[in-house]
Order: sequence, then structure tokens, then C-alpha cells
Amino acid sequence: MTCRCAASDVVIIRETEVLLEVSALDTIPLRSCVELFCHRFMRTTLETWICVCVFLQYCSSKENKKYLLEDLGRRRIWEENLDMINVHNLEASLGLHSYELAMNHLGDLTNDEIISTLIGTVVPTKLDRGSSRGIGVNTLPQSVDWRDKGLVTDVKNQGLCGSCWAFSAVGALEGQLKKTTGILESLSPQNLVDCSMNYGNLGCNGGFMSNAFHYVMSQGIASDSAYPYVGRHGQCKCYPKHRAANCSGYVFLPKGDEFALKEAVAVIGPIAVAIDASRPKFGFYRHGVYRDHTCTDNVNHGVLAVGYGTSGSQDYWLVKNSWGVKYGDRGYIKMARNLGNQCGIALYACYPLMCSESG
Repeated sequence: MTCRCAASDVVIIRETEVLLEVSALDTIPLRSCVELFCHRFMRTTLETWICVCVFLQYCSSKENKKYLLEDLGRRRIWEENLDMINVHNLEASLGLHSYELAMNHLGDLTNDEIISTLIGTVVPTKLDRGSSRGIGVNTLPQSVDWRDKGLVTDVKNQGLCGSCWAFSAVGALEGQLKKTTGILESLSPQNLVDCSMNYGNLGCNGGFMSNAFHYVMSQGIASDSAYPYVGRHGQCKCYPKHRAANCSGYVFLPKGDEFALKEAVAVIGPIAVAIDASRPKFGFYRHGVYRDHTCTDNVNHGVLAVGYGTSGSQDYWLVKNSWGVKYGDRGYIKMARNLGNQCGIALYACYPLMCSESG
């Protein structure tokens, strides 16, 4: 691929106050253009990125000169997030934090954008918790990881859709389906996004796990292969022949009781939970035990507690997210346990009761 830049052509982006004067050049490879004008003459990483965006757009669309201002703005957001990550990791190396961050696919989104597009758990104003109850066992294992027992499906990616509640509910259903039938099958969050509006959910604009269980009690749920995920709300297309599972009810654990949640995770299996995921650093977690003193009990994100354990002196919950494998530790995050119910993780913990039949 080549581009021709005529003598004394000038490209200006006023918003960034960058002036690029293109000298007389014959037709040369595009990469050489970029290297010549960006890597040689720009002083900072940001200026180099701006230069690349301008030059590529200039050469591919010289007629209208529509420059990639949106890309430039995204780059600034990316650099601000990178600065936050680097400062945090430096502090972590000095022992000030129990976890580290890393740049990922969310890097060019602001925290407000992450909240508005990826966080979609809405606690019903009139929540029917039913008869909340604990498990009541005397001896619990020191650590649990249901991935090792085959009760957890692969990490999924909800995309730019506030459907976390659906993935949380589906994860709990998948674990119980495996326990009752011996079959681990990915169930359909898209089924819930499209079809559970009459049960209090709002598709990509939010929902709640117990509302999803109500729907499954009435209508069942399809497999993910029969009703694949598309990341947007659409017309309900669920048919009885596609039903892969149903449930007969659900149980809420005692509100805010982390020991009851530990019992349930150990005995029942993966549990649907809601957390506060609105803190800026949550989106860039990489490994370690996430503990953020600014985290609140205003829960807004549905996830799946699939285990627990202790790292060093810090107890943690092992949590499956629905932001893809590029998030966290291959899609998982360890969240502080026995630290005052941090991020509200035990406030709305619930799990489904499965029917004896499926299909």
C-alpha cells in the first residue's frame, strides 16, 4: 500500500494544536511515511499517536481531510488510564496495595463509559427475598474452586451491553444443572436479555438475577448454542424445543452475611452475587486480592462467586466476571473476603433450585 504526498501539503488539527508540514515526497510505502513524520519528528508518545492518525487519514482520504479526532480523544483516555495503572503498580511494589493492574481492552473507555455500558445490575425497589436461609454446616474446606470440579463454563464477554445480571444468573444455573444432571452446558444469557422484560428486567439496560430465575421458573432457558449471544436486545425467539434447563425456585442468603455465602459456595456451588464495580481501578484488575477502601455497598454489577481461599494473610472470593478473558486473571478476579462485606458482595447472594427434569 502506498500514498502520494504532494509538495508543501499541510495538515492541521486545531483541537490538538499539531501542525504537520509535508515535504516534497514521491510515492513511498505508507509505513515509511509514518516513520518519517512521526517517529522522527514527534517528541512524545501522544504526539506520535496524533501524527500517525493524521497521516494515515490524510493519505487515505486526501479529498475531504476528515481526521481521526475520535481516535485522538480515545488515545488521551488510554494514556490517562495507563498513568493510573503505572502509579498504582508502583505503589503496589512498595507494599501499598494487595493487587496489581494491567492495561486491557477497556483502556480507551472512561470510567463513566464503563459504568454506563458494562454495569447493569439494578436491585428491584420491592425485592422479594423469600425466606433467606443459610446452609448450616459445621466444617468447611479452607478453599474451594468449582472450576476444578467442572461446574463452571468458559468465561464469556457481555460486550457493550448491561447484561451482567444475565451472565451471573446463567452461571449459577449452569453449576446447578451440572450437579443435578452431570452435564455442563453453556446456557443462554441472550434468552434472558430478549425474553425476561415482563419479569422486571430491561435487557441491555439492566436487570437482576432473581428476576431472571423467575423467568426460568416459568419459561425455562435455552442453551447458548441454540440461542447465541449477540450483545443487544432483540425479539424473543425462545421455543420449548430449545429449553435446556428450568428451575423450581431460588434462595437468597442472609443479607450481608459472608459466612453464609462461604457455606453456600462450599456446599451448593457457584452463587450469583452483586457487587460495586464502579471504582476506576476495578476495570483494570490483573492479579492479587482486590481490596479498595472506596468500594461501597451500592451494588451495580452481577458476577458469579465460584470459590474462595486465602492468599498470604488475605482471605478472598474467587469471582467470575463477564468481560472476556482479557479482563483480570483470564476473566476472574479475587475480591477481599472477611473485610466488612467489601463491595457489598454478600448483600444479594442467591442461587436457583433446580427441577428434577430438564430439556
